[in-house]
Amino acid sequence: MVETTGGAPGDGAAEVLDRPLPDGVRKRVVQIASDGFGGLTVGELPAQLRQYARFTPSRRAKFAGNAMASALETDALFRQRIGERLREAQPELAGALDSGAPPPAADPLDVAAAAYVLRPTGWVKLVTAAGEEAQRADAERADEESRAELDRLRQELAAARDHTRAETERLRADLDAARREAEALQRKLRAALSDVKRGEAALRRLRGEAEAARAEGQTQVSAAESETRRLKARLGEAEAALEASRKAAREGRSVEDMRLRLLLDTVLDAAQGLRRELALPPVAVRPAETVDAVEPGRMTPKDIAARALSEHDPAVLDQLLALPQAHLVVDGYNVTKTGYPQMPLEKQRLRLLGQLSQLAAQTGAEVTCVFDGAELLAPVLLAPPRGVRVLFSKPGVTADELIRQLVRAEPPGRPVIVASTDREVADGVARAGARPIASAMLLKRLI
Repeated sequence: MVETTGGAPGDGAAEVLDRPLPDGVRKRVVQIASDGFGGLTVGELPAQLRQYARFTPSRRAKFAGNAMASALETDALFRQRIGERLREAQPELAGALDSGAPPPAADPLDVAAAAYVLRPTGWVKLVTAAGEEAQRADAERADEESRAELDRLRQELAAARDHTRAETERLRADLDAARREAEALQRKLRAALSDVKRGEAALRRLRGEAEAARAEGQTQVSAAESETRRLKARLGEAEAALEASRKAAREGRSVEDMRLRLLLDTVLDAAQGLRRELALPPVAVRPAETVDAVEPGRMTPKDIAARALSEHDPAVLDQLLALPQAHLVVDGYNVTKTGYPQMPLEKQRLRLLGQLSQLAAQTGAEVTCVFDGAELLAPVLLAPPRGVRVLFSKPGVTADELIRQLVRAEPPGRPVIVASTDREVADGVARAGARPIASAMLLKRLI
């Protein structure tokens, strides 16, 4: 039981609160004390509250709440000073409490907190009633929350039932599909087993046939070996008879051969003496050379014409480069991007120029390689290989135009060969008298 002290006799100071201060009322009391705290000087504050004098009202209510509640309970002077600040802040509520008729529309917690601080007659009843009202409100709120929670749980239960029902239906459908798939697999398995049995039967039949064929083959081999031995014996007999006949022929012809050899020596000596007498030179032409035929390694005009029909045959390029004073002009990037486009431009140039240098050394022909200068980000520092002239087109001039200028610069009648797959370049140089060939032909020749 909590007793209050202070106040005039006959007022509410002698009343006693027989239960703890309700939590809601206590919070409002602490707030009233915090609001009136700032209007007091440090000397007017109890000793235990002076350290909170410079706090803001919110920090004061947070950190000094217990200390202020204790001071209001035990220090009547501090409670009186806070009550005076409350009367100044809420004169209507204070007057109504003094008259014993609190406003019906006022918050019961505010009324009870003000009654606790001001201590009018009947303040204990007001505090008790406010506590009971707060408990009823808390109970009603808890009941509403319980109902809401129950409704939410019912909704979740219904949703769970619906989900379970849908999941059950889905699982049933999956089970039916799995059963149908299992039945189909069983049918396939039975068909596969039947195929395996048929295959095993066919394998046994083939093995029997192979064994029969092997036995028949062995029989035939034995017969062939017997025949071979018989033929070898007959061959030995024939060779012996042939040798005997040859020996007899040699013995019969020995005298005739001697006479023929003597006659031959006489004719040869006579012929040599006649050659020395007439001073005849050795014969340069043989009768076999007068016969019209094709010797090994030499092509007939018909073969050359047939090979010339293939535009990618490297032999055509070799024939062209074998012409006197031949000049080969190469469209550089057209050839490299046909043969090895995945390489960087610098490596494309180096690879092509190295191969052209070998071609120039093999054929002795003049070789010029033209590259498009528009492909370059900076001037190229390049040492041309031996036997190859390297040219880059100037700004505003394409490599195709530079190739046509080179062809026009040649005298009429000189064999000029241009390697490019560009149809416009090929047609242009052909009109100027040059011989265009495909880049693929040059690449085949360079391999």
